[in-house]
Amino acid sequence: MKPILYKELTDTIIKIAIEVQKELGLGFFERVYENALIIALQEEGLVVDQQKQFDVYFRGHNVGVYIADLLVEEKIILEIKAVDNISRSHYAQLINYLKASDKEVGYVINFGRIPLQFKRLAKTNQAGEET
Repeated sequence: MKPILYKELTDTIIKIAIEVQKELGLGFFERVYENALIIALQEEGLVVDQQKQFDVYFRGHNVGVYIADLLVEEKIILEIKAVDNISRSHYAQLINYLKASDKEVGYVINFGRIPLQFKRLAKTNQAGEET
């Protein structure tokens, strides 16, 4: 079994996300959880970029921009949700962020249910694959 890339950092992110959910509870819009998570991550001393843009290229041409909710420590993309359940389209969105960026790891974090729901995705090739 391969070691988990950025394990200590990802453990910290999930722990903090759980704390945010416990403190705020259910029922807020995604942006509220996103903003609260930024505050909590920064209080932990982590560098967080909000609404991080990644250019998408096709045959050497810029064809668009993807905007990820959060980028932590220039390493991990976080896609924040506040829905009943994470869906395949949420995973696909994160896979596309990984494809458009040079980042290897991302999480979909859903604050819309208890317990906190999260899914880790790691880019193992150009297409991006779940791990």
